[in-house]
Amino acid sequence: MPGTPDSVRIALAFDFGLKRIGLAVGDTLTRSAAARGAIAASASGPDWAAVTRAVRACAPHLLVVGAPYNVDGEANEMTARARQFAAELAARFALPVEQVDERYSSIEATERLKAQRASGERRRRLRKEDIDSAAAVVILERWLEGER
Repeated sequence: MPGTPDSVRIALAFDFGLKRIGLAVGDTLTRSAAARGAIAASASGPDWAAVTRAVRACAPHLLVVGAPYNVDGEANEMTARARQFAAELAARFALPVEQVDERYSSIEATERLKAQRASGERRRRLRKEDIDSAAAVVILERWLEGER
């Protein structure tokens, strides 16, 4: 029966980047998302051991990856890399992987974090890792909104 606790799905979201990959986790019951930090990436790719630890810790039913498009909606090199990352996640973890348009997610995440800092809710300075994980929250919230 849709909407019952039996159908609750946990999702782990990724804001893919070449230096860091932001993480967020959420579920379809509360329709909320929480930042889970960021994982390092390098020229050789993501830190797959850290990705594996995150997947195991969250025990998600599915994975969500932000798809970076140009302002006009066109795909670019990063779109292709994010798709490759999504395909590798699916292969490694045998979980469904969905992609969500992530345009402006980093801008929205930065604005949210600055507002938290201005209100006193957040005390420490913003780090790039904070923005990446907050962008993953935005991506996951977009996916959850589409699940309604």
